[in-house]
Amino acid sequence: MNWEKLFEMQRELDHHIETKHGLDKKDLFERKILALFVEVGELANETRCFKFWSTKAPSEREVILEEYVDGVHFILSLGLNKGFTYQSDWKRNKDTSELTSLFNRVFEVITMFKNSPTVEHYRLLFDSYLDVGAYLGFDEEATYQAYVSKNEINHSRQNNGY
Repeated sequence: MNWEKLFEMQRELDHHIETKHGLDKKDLFERKILALFVEVGELANETRCFKFWSTKAPSEREVILEEYVDGVHFILSLGLNKGFTYQSDWKRNKDTSELTSLFNRVFEVITMFKNSPTVEHYRLLFDSYLDVGAYLGFDEEATYQAYVSKNEINHSRQNNGY
């Protein structure tokens, strides 16, 4: 995966948003952390993995993938905020843990990163989120293409008063 390309695309989107909304001098770390919690929750909701009381099926794969890359956007943005990057060979082992446990792990690691924003915690956050993606069957190409597509949508939204 060409993470450098995605970091650059995210840097451009963040700059666009922060400039447009007069936030270029603001520290947005806490807001981005909360946004990531919300996005991960929205992803979990679309998978319905925790809804033991319901028989309704998960959302369509495309909907779940779009929610997944929303999280990727904020993880990249948090890395940029702290000056961190990420490298991976993408050789993810599909964790045999239950999906609910993988989501709970992501929430735990977001909290760890919030409380101690180190490069080690950032890498752990990225890895745990990629584990969710691997469990959901999202490979490098699908993630990359979905990110690029959603990034374009996000730019368009900013240009059209979102």
